[in-house]
Amino acid sequence: MSTGLEAIANELRRLQRDGVNRVFVEDDTIDLLMPEKDVLARSRSPYGKSTPPTQNRKLLEEGEDSSTHTVKTVTKTVLTTEVVPLPKSPKIELPEGDAVSQLAWLKDRVLACEVCKEHLIDDGKIVFGNGSPQADILFCGEAPNADEAHAGEASAGKSGQLLTKIISAMGLSSENVFTTNIMKWRPEHDKPYGNRPPTLEEMSFCLPYLKAQIKIIQPRVIVALGNTTVSGLLGHDPARKMSAVRGTWDQFENIPLMISFHPSYLVRNGTLKTKRMVWEDMLQVMEKCSLEISDQQRGFFLPKS
Repeated sequence: MSTGLEAIANELRRLQRDGVNRVFVEDDTIDLLMPEKDVLARSRSPYGKSTPPTQNRKLLEEGEDSSTHTVKTVTKTVLTTEVVPLPKSPKIELPEGDAVSQLAWLKDRVLACEVCKEHLIDDGKIVFGNGSPQADILFCGEAPNADEAHAGEASAGKSGQLLTKIISAMGLSSENVFTTNIMKWRPEHDKPYGNRPPTLEEMSFCLPYLKAQIKIIQPRVIVALGNTTVSGLLGHDPARKMSAVRGTWDQFENIPLMISFHPSYLVRNGTLKTKRMVWEDMLQVMEKCSLEISDQQRGFFLPKS
């Protein structure tokens, strides 16, 4: 079995142990699992790899076949969510005042955004972000997840709890930093679970809100969490690989930008190696902010000799 297929099979076994017996998969994953002749036939369909409005979506279901695990495809008709074109991005002119009053004004403006409210799912809330108006470090994700949308606060749920632990390991607290997302609402999608990555258009609409937050807070460092966030901040580049840019510095709004994995990636792939990679990113951030770093902190997540 190839490395890619083995990884998929292992993930399916983990999900099955957790009680999940059906998962949606992307077209590229389906192609990986299909014989080459079927992939070629599918690519010649009138829709190519894209799906028509009510096309049958593929799901994977892991089953038992004697002593081996097999992967079989089943179909289910799913109505897709129609993406409504967004209007022009809002123009933000901050009022006079200190950071606290300006941030409060901006939060009221975002919470009153009709476009944001129009796209809320069920009981979801607009997520402005939270933390200190004088924060030296601003952590930025791409969009609220289900837990954040339900709570109306950034850093909710498992990935948020993990980010809080990372911040604590840096010797800081959630009150010392500012945590937010490019998008201020959770992207709609047609699946009963999971989160859809935001489109470039969706992130572009909300970008003036984030830029205003940055202008008010004036952090010394911005941490971009995940590849989607990097695309939203720096522009989409199909040649950009997260494995190559993670742990490197860029700039956004003339502020140093550290690129790191999203905490949700660590939740799914929390190996000692990936934890150390993210921690090395945070050590660079701490050095950039002239934070004191102990020998114990420098040794976090290193293999034990």
